[in-house]
Amino acid sequence: MARHRGGGDLVRLLVMLLLAATPLLFPCAAEPEAEVVPTAPSQVPSEEAADAAAQQHLLPRPLVIELPSSSLARVADEGLDDVPADVRCASWRLAAEANNLAPWEAVPAECAAHVRAYLMGSDLGGDGRDAWIFDIDETLLSNLPYYADHGYGLELFDHLEFDKWVERGEAPAIPSSLKLYKEVLELGFKVILLTGRSEGYRGVTVDNLTKQGFHDWDKLILRTASDRKKAATTYNRRRGSKLNQKGTGSWAIQGISGAICLALP
Repeated sequence: MARHRGGGDLVRLLVMLLLAATPLLFPCAAEPEAEVVPTAPSQVPSEEAADAAAQQHLLPRPLVIELPSSSLARVADEGLDDVPADVRCASWRLAAEANNLAPWEAVPAECAAHVRAYLMGSDLGGDGRDAWIFDIDETLLSNLPYYADHGYGLELFDHLEFDKWVERGEAPAIPSSLKLYKEVLELGFKVILLTGRSEGYRGVTVDNLTKQGFHDWDKLILRTASDRKKAATTYNRRRGSKLNQKGTGSWAIQGISGAICLALP
C-alpha cells in the first residue's frame, strides 16, 4: 500500500512539473492577436462631402445677367423728377415695346392714363409726324401673275420684261396688306410709299394702286435718274435720311430693306 501511494505522488509531481514547464518548452506560442475589423464608414456624410458630391453632378451654370431690382431702379430715377411725366411714360412704353424691361410686373401708376390712351389708339400718330413706310412690289401689290408667266422663277429675271408687266398696271393687291394699309390710315399715321420703280412709272403705278384700293398716301417716292444705278441698301438709306431731315417722327417699315433703319431719327 505504501509503495502504491508513493507512486501516485510521483505521478502528480511529474504532471505539475510538466504544466509549469510548458511556456518554456513553447516560447513562440503566444496569445492569438485580436482580428482587426475595419470600422464601417459613417452612413451620414459630412456637409462638405455632400456638397462636393453634388457639384460633380451639376450641369454648367448658365450665364445670367441680373437686372437691377426695383429699389435700385427707383434710386437711379430719383434725378428724373424734373422730367415731365408724359416724357417718362413715353420712354417707359418704348423700352417695354422693345422688350428691354423684361421681366416687369405692372405698368407704373403714373403711366396708367398714358398707356390706356396709347392702347386705345388716341396717342398713335397724334402729333402728325409719325409715318408708316410701305414698299410697293410684293408688299402692297403682288407680281405673282408675272412670275406665273415666266416659270415661277425658273427663268432668269429680265428687267425689260418686268418693266413691260409694270406698264400694264395689272398687279393685284395683297389682301392682308390692303387691310393693314387701311388700319394704319385710321390710326392717323402718314403713309409713305417707297419703291424701287423708276420715276417714269409714276403714272401707271398711281393708277394701279388706286384701282386696287390704296388711297390717301402722303408721299410716293420712286427712283430718279441719279438713283438708277444705286444698290437698294444705298438708295433706301439715302431716302431715309431725307425723310429724317424733313422732320418725320417715328417710323414703321413694311417690306423695305433694313438699311433704311440706319437713317432712323
